[in-house]
Amino acid sequence: MGNYNSTKAEIKNYICARTPLIVVDSSERERVERILKEIATELNISISYYTDAKQVSTINGNTTKDVDNDPLQFIASFFKKNRNSTFAFGDVKRIGEDNAYSREVLNILYLAKETNCTLILITADSVWSRLAQFGMLTTLDYPDIDERVQQIQEFIGQYRGRFSIDWNSNDIRMAATLMRGFTEIQIENILSTALISNQRLDNTHLSELTGQKSKLYAAVSCIQSVQVHQDLSVSGLDTLKEWLAAKKRVFFASDTALRERDLSTPKGILLAGVPGCGKSLSAKMVAKEWSLPLFRFDIGSVYDKWVGESEKKMKEALQFIDNVSPCVVWIDEIEKMLSVSDSGNDTGKRVLGQFLFWLQESRSRVFLVATANDISLLPFELFRKGRFSEIFFIDLPNDFERRAAIMQYVSRSLHIHLSENEIDELVTLSKGFSYSDIEYAIKDVAQLTLTEGQSVVTQKRILESFEHVVPISKNNPEMIEKIRKWGSERAVAASNGAGGKAE
Repeated sequence: MGNYNSTKAEIKNYICARTPLIVVDSSERERVERILKEIATELNISISYYTDAKQVSTINGNTTKDVDNDPLQFIASFFKKNRNSTFAFGDVKRIGEDNAYSREVLNILYLAKETNCTLILITADSVWSRLAQFGMLTTLDYPDIDERVQQIQEFIGQYRGRFSIDWNSNDIRMAATLMRGFTEIQIENILSTALISNQRLDNTHLSELTGQKSKLYAAVSCIQSVQVHQDLSVSGLDTLKEWLAAKKRVFFASDTALRERDLSTPKGILLAGVPGCGKSLSAKMVAKEWSLPLFRFDIGSVYDKWVGESEKKMKEALQFIDNVSPCVVWIDEIEKMLSVSDSGNDTGKRVLGQFLFWLQESRSRVFLVATANDISLLPFELFRKGRFSEIFFIDLPNDFERRAAIMQYVSRSLHIHLSENEIDELVTLSKGFSYSDIEYAIKDVAQLTLTEGQSVVTQKRILESFEHVVPISKNNPEMIEKIRKWGSERAVAASNGAGGKAE
């Protein structure tokens, strides 16, 4: 992906070389227009430009001309009359496949080659291979960190006399980091909205910028923003928590520090283990502790019955994830996606290939938390070093972890204090319980308080609720043993203490 200066240099070279076709992959027409204006001035050339308002103008001039006929016909006529000329066409669509429109563009390119002209197409869509053969493709990525810093500085300079803006250089850098993946216009709108809403800007308003990501990227159907409550608490998983605390420092290290040591940021973790033991909750825990937005990636919704649509959706989803980084991405039950790819489905294999390549090669600050219940469906490709930073196994909670969970749920849902002996009774009775089993038993009692009042909350009633629970360890002991065997051989235990053999 190219930043402003590198993309400008490429386009300039292609124009000088009289390349018949230059495709600029960008959704920011305004920034491409600015590049073309600068190039026209530096090379002292005229670049004609057609917009979807059916107007033709000189890119670095003030005059415009209305075009009544088809724009492609106009461009063809223009090249016939003006040899050695350059013509730009903004917001081009319908050129991703073999159709009447793209074939008409193809004819123009034959003419451009004959007349030594250059056609510049600005588009965010794919380009038909026959067209691509005529020229060069360059990509203008969203503003990089330096561009974002400069834009924020210019914004502050414009409004500092009218509003109180207390952002220092570190605050500006942080704001620029948080707004990665935004266009220039989006950055301007976010800053203006924050300034008008608060009538000032200081470091307490930086957190507002994170919340804008979910609002501006709601169009990607397979990715949903997940709200993380600040009072979130996760019991147990001490080994996992220690590992995350250490990796946090690496994840937020500067690019310079990482380059000096030939390091990349942690890719993420794969959590396998017993259902109901905190795998999904761990994704929220990471987002909270690292102060990052959380997105759930529903890979199942990527698959489409139409040829090529599944791959397109996966590409869009991965581009979205890169654009909104830094962030945490949660994939629940990742084995479902992998099972599709392993069924002989060619589309599934291509989608999986896209995902694995991104997982291996992406340099974005994205921390992936993937969970799996049916580990038998996980292929060996997923365990290659470089794809996940670590694989953790989450077992049934041990005595200590069950005690902590019981105290947490009792306090939160029943609003009472139990004695040590009463807690000991529940810990013993809940042997083989998952966290969700414990939560269910306690919330079952809590529901009664809504109709019968707080007096219903007795140790006897809580014990009865626990006794009525049939934990997964007893309901499906074979599965539990299978999961445990796999975890002991192929993963790191997420807790220091083992959960005890299920009975």
